[in-house]
Amino acid sequence: MITEISDAIDHLAGIAPGSPLAAIRDGRMVARQNAQNSFAALFAPTETADMALDQRFAVAAFVAALHGDAIAVSFYDKQLTAGLAAAVAAEAARGVGNGPYGLYPSAALSAENTPGPSFQISAATRATLGARLTAALEHTHMLVFHPREADALALQKLLDAGWSTTGIVTLSQLVAFLAFQIRAAAGLRTLAASMGRN
Repeated sequence: MITEISDAIDHLAGIAPGSPLAAIRDGRMVARQNAQNSFAALFAPTETADMALDQRFAVAAFVAALHGDAIAVSFYDKQLTAGLAAAVAAEAARGVGNGPYGLYPSAALSAENTPGPSFQISAATRATLGARLTAALEHTHMLVFHPREADALALQKLLDAGWSTTGIVTLSQLVAFLAFQIRAAAGLRTLAASMGRN
């Protein structure tokens, strides 16, 4: 099971215990432990009333796919039913982009404005996902590609779909953690390749 993995970043990066890269990570033991504690809090929580485990893993697989990380996608979608994994993968394929997109409210920053497409789950997939997970994935896509648009209106859409404020906080924490975890593991894989070993 995913919760039995002693270090998720090591697992995603392919770092073997006792290897040079493991020693490098051990040099920042507090950071290593905090990352694993965050992983455990999000994916092996004591309370799931506000965000069920299958919703957490669906969001994780979706974020990994939006980041183009096949290793992380495989890691997370193994926790889903085949039907849910397929639905999430199909929507992620539709939602891939080159963001971040968005418009700055200040005219002084308008040169950095980057318009981009918004994303909605397809009508066919909505029935599979249900209202809550549909809203969660649309919000997740916004956080990944349109972070400047994370406003009160965006949060209201989650509330309207039945999300509690605690669930919304958990969803936001999950997306932020995944962005860190996926990038950290990808960086470590790149470092391992440059060293010719792990």
